[in-house]
Amino acid sequence: MAGGVERFMGGSVVGTIIKLVVISIALGLVLAWLNLTPWELIENVRRSLEHLFARGFRMVGDLFSYFLLGAVIVVPVWIVLRLLQAGRGGGK
Repeated sequence: MAGGVERFMGGSVVGTIIKLVVISIALGLVLAWLNLTPWELIENVRRSLEHLFARGFRMVGDLFSYFLLGAVIVVPVWIVLRLLQAGRGGGK
């Protein structure tokens, strides 16, 4: 059991905990220097995800608008070409 825990932790449990504490303190100092709080970080991540979803749905709407805009020209031209081709006996 202890071997599995050490394998999961990437080394001794105590050593890994000490590394995580030191890294957390160092990162906490940097974030404090940048005047960031944990709640601001969480809110920024939430807003970023919300913005990405909104942009994604807006992009789908834009693509559909572009499709309709192009289809107004492409579909009638295609129909005319097919009718001309069928009139010449070249229909497949």
